[in-house]
Amino acid sequence: MTRISTDVSDNVSANQRTRTGWTLLLASLGSFMAALDVVIVATAMPTMRVELHAGLSQMEWTINAYNLVFAVLLLTGAALGDRFGRRRMYVGGLLLFAATSAASALSTTAGELIAARVAQGVAGAVLVPLTLTLISEAFPAEKRGAAIGIWGGVTGLGVAAGPVLGGVIVQEMTWQWIFWFNVPVALAVAAGSLFLLTESRGPRPQLDVPGLALAGTAMFALTWAPVRAPDAGWASAEVVGALVAGAVLAGGFVLWERRARFPMMPLEYFRNRGFATANIVNFFLMVSLIGSLFFITQLFQTGLGYSPMQAGARILVWMAMPMVVAPLAGALADKVGNKPFMLAGMLMQGGGAAWLAVVASPHVSYGTLVAPLIVSGVGISMCFPTVANAVTGSVPAADAGIAAGVNVTLRELGGVFGVAILGAVFAAHGGYASPEVYVAGFRPAMWVAALVPVGGAVAAAFAPGKPKAVAGGTADAGPDAGEPTAELVVQAS
Repeated sequence: MTRISTDVSDNVSANQRTRTGWTLLLASLGSFMAALDVVIVATAMPTMRVELHAGLSQMEWTINAYNLVFAVLLLTGAALGDRFGRRRMYVGGLLLFAATSAASALSTTAGELIAARVAQGVAGAVLVPLTLTLISEAFPAEKRGAAIGIWGGVTGLGVAAGPVLGGVIVQEMTWQWIFWFNVPVALAVAAGSLFLLTESRGPRPQLDVPGLALAGTAMFALTWAPVRAPDAGWASAEVVGALVAGAVLAGGFVLWERRARFPMMPLEYFRNRGFATANIVNFFLMVSLIGSLFFITQLFQTGLGYSPMQAGARILVWMAMPMVVAPLAGALADKVGNKPFMLAGMLMQGGGAAWLAVVASPHVSYGTLVAPLIVSGVGISMCFPTVANAVTGSVPAADAGIAAGVNVTLRELGGVFGVAILGAVFAAHGGYASPEVYVAGFRPAMWVAALVPVGGAVAAAFAPGKPKAVAGGTADAGPDAGEPTAELVVQAS
């Protein structure tokens, strides 16, 4: 009888390992594809602008349209997964991503491309938050950090490969292939997910439709403002009105969620120190990272005269760091907690940006830029998995989808504001007339990118430490701790 029980236990354990392995692989591939798409499109923009006979503002909207829709619908995508099935919605998001990628490749005008990118933003908003949700639901709390670290490493590979792959495609093939690449990958991941992943749902029996509407319109207004600010001006009625409307709608969302029977985002989670501090770190990190990425990629081309492929290869030393560091940081965070990595990561990101601001010049050698790029790359790599782990680990396992949606929403919002804020600083001090003029704007923009992480470091300093282990699970570190309690560990297992 004991032997039979042991065999059954071994079979269950083997099945669990198989399930978590496939979940990690398929979710990471979806995140890789989405991350690659954003970077690779930016690399091909100059070529697309010429071949589609489009103006610069039209090509900017191929990026902005995707980002706007993506940011607005992220919480909706997470909520739909919780309500109708995470596997089902993930597969649906992948299929839509494949279809809209094909539509983008077949576009013959800038208007058609923008429309296809809007639809692609819808698909991204469904599949991206669910990649983190599927992993958080599949792995027990004590192994989640390592899994999220691998997810972060694979996502980092997509970011790192984007500039290089984009440069190769633009120079050796046609720009349409930056979209055709997505189609077979998305279809293969969708088929694998349909047959190899198990279905799961969130705890709420119905959608919070008013909450979704308020959150979506608030996010639209808050992202519209920084997107339009470079053209309309930060002091314009359009931008100020959008910011005010976004704040009012966000306030209405909070009031509604306090009285909703099945709130899409329980507000008590923001009283949880682990959840709140990790999300603050996440926002400040992305303001600095995406804002600096936007200008560092241009430094190599506009400021230093490299081709797109040469620039992409040189940026690898920065963008490839998550492939190496994120899995290690995620695994170590399971042992020592998330706080040390978030704090050190924010300081290193700020330090790397400040170093770049000091050494940047029209004649700076690539060797001089390598060290600050590595410092910054290690910093962001330490934050990626630990922020995600802290956010999803601070809520009951059943609410991992909503937590992931909040995490990715703030990530996108931070990125949009980062480009807008650093762009305004750049425009006030420099421009594109010559390498000297470009660097004159680049330096103050990078000083802003260096100062922003200080706010994230302050938030990380208030994050809870790792709770003490007790028999049968993990002890709660306090009433506002950011780690799972013993009860949650049992539920997640």
